[in-house]
Amino acid sequence: MIDKSREIALKTLIEIEENKAYSNITLNKNIKENKNKLNEKDIAFISELVYGTTSFKLTLDEVIKKYSKIKISKISKWILSILRLGIYQIIFLDKVPKSAAVNESVNLAKRYGHKASSNFVNAILRKVCKEDFEELENIQDDIERISKTTSTPEWLVKEIDKSWGISDTEDICKSFNIRPKINIRINTLKIKPNDFAKILKENNIKYESLTEDMPEFLEVSNLKNIEDMDYFKKGYFTVQDISAGFTAKLLNPQEGEMILDACSAPGGKTTYIAEMMHNKGKIFAWDIHEHRINLVKENAKRLRIDIIETEVKDSSIFYEEYVEKFDKVLLDVPCLGIGVIRRKPDIKWQRTEKDIKEISDLQFQILNNCYRYLKNGGELIYSTCSILKEENENIINRFLEINGDFEIEKDEKNKIKFFEKYYAENRIF
Repeated sequence: MIDKSREIALKTLIEIEENKAYSNITLNKNIKENKNKLNEKDIAFISELVYGTTSFKLTLDEVIKKYSKIKISKISKWILSILRLGIYQIIFLDKVPKSAAVNESVNLAKRYGHKASSNFVNAILRKVCKEDFEELENIQDDIERISKTTSTPEWLVKEIDKSWGISDTEDICKSFNIRPKINIRINTLKIKPNDFAKILKENNIKYESLTEDMPEFLEVSNLKNIEDMDYFKKGYFTVQDISAGFTAKLLNPQEGEMILDACSAPGGKTTYIAEMMHNKGKIFAWDIHEHRINLVKENAKRLRIDIIETEVKDSSIFYEEYVEKFDKVLLDVPCLGIGVIRRKPDIKWQRTEKDIKEISDLQFQILNNCYRYLKNGGELIYSTCSILKEENENIINRFLEINGDFEIEKDEKNKIKFFEKYYAENRIF
């Protein structure tokens, strides 16, 4: 009999591979489709298998190469995914007996392959042991060792090394494989943070404050089925990483201001800006895709925010009618997404080195367009969810070289220093 949890995990991995889909979206879809057949323990196990196997794909393939006489490129996609699942359980999941990992993988191979395939899977998995990973840790070359032990493509390890240095690079690449905790943002238009914290406590939901400077953000550890919660539907809170919230916080939005969020979807930062403005003023929210603009509308409606005007706009195109219209501009520009690999581990396998120039050129074009929408004396925040200098410092320096009227602001509250300090101390990547 096939184990249902492992089968759902396998099918999810195949979808991610075939469709180049985001792991979190595909996983959530498949869990919802099978919700009536699963309990919380099953869901947790499926999530662990999908995220873990996706995160460590490169490492798992190194182990397969060690024992397989067949090249990975010649192994069928189903059998390859079954092998990865099995090896992940054997090497990384101490609570799963090796015999269970092997036997269940063989059962999957019988259903999704043929007799020879199941024998092949059985033969390889019986040889696999935790020492296979320890061998990779003994590799002398730093870049190769970090790549194979943290399952990060070599080109990306080299790029991070260029920006951060080898010591930080290893820590960063290790952090990619740590399961992130859930952060929520309390909607201060509807309830005070202390009052909402009491509600969480009454419902036995564990929470922790992240920083005194942003009491509306909490880290929660046992919040299940969030979208089905009554308090979520009524707009008392939304899910948002505090690292994303910091970007909007730095903008320091005020009541009555005219603000542009030029790359706004799905609307987390946009709605947070509106909340800090006490829903007074006007925010123009742009995105290039209508279906993503609809996400902004849905979020605003749920949170009871009515100062956001959404428009399908391409920020890489210059619009004369918006010149000197806004007090402040937020540019959370498209990027490689290296900083959110913990939530979307598939990013490691979908990005390539050649993407860097293409995306950085787009980022500079957006910045060079949108600064002209600021009123005289206005403020602009440029941000990415990436950690490469090519997408961040280099873009800003390039911009400042040709726009002498702008300077990086470090105000009386030392916002930028605080921002950098929090990132460094908490390793929020």
